[in-house]
Amino acid sequence: MRKLACLLALMASPAFATGLQIEVEGEAANGMIEIDLLEDVAPGHAARIAELAAAGAYDGVVFHRVIDGFMAQTGDVQFGKIGQDMRRAGMGGSDKPDLKAEFSDVPFDRGIVGMARSQDPDSANSQFFIMFDEGHFLNGQYTVVGKVTGGMEVVDAIKRGKGRNGAVIGHPDVMKTVTVTE
Repeated sequence: MRKLACLLALMASPAFATGLQIEVEGEAANGMIEIDLLEDVAPGHAARIAELAAAGAYDGVVFHRVIDGFMAQTGDVQFGKIGQDMRRAGMGGSDKPDLKAEFSDVPFDRGIVGMARSQDPDSANSQFFIMFDEGHFLNGQYTVVGKVTGGMEVVDAIKRGKGRNGAVIGHPDVMKTVTVTE
């Protein structure tokens, strides 16, 4: 009921929620991550993440791609739910249309949240990643949608993947609940 009320409030108001609280649990990371969504930098992407979070779409979604010294990726609401066949995690999105890129001058520093996409700059949908360290080679090529304002130690503890692509093997850490905040 609370999620429905949040979603209705998002749709009724031109101003939308400005953040997320992500409760993470797993073998490696347990705790709360707080993220400020940057509506002034990427309004379409921030609105999409808030909409999916308010609808509960991110609840139970795993961190499927985690590369030490780089980033932790999550948000595949189609194939990334805990308990599903994880071999397809990272290949899906939401039932919403892809988003047009909203590139900015905000650099990809530690704690920045970016939107994952395919080769097409206008293909971001639901997946996002959190930077462990700076990755300025991403600047101007991926949309910055937020920044971690609390719980970076939880981000740092997320279970790392294996190999060059960072695929998490076994039991990945999961976003147990994702709540929209104001």
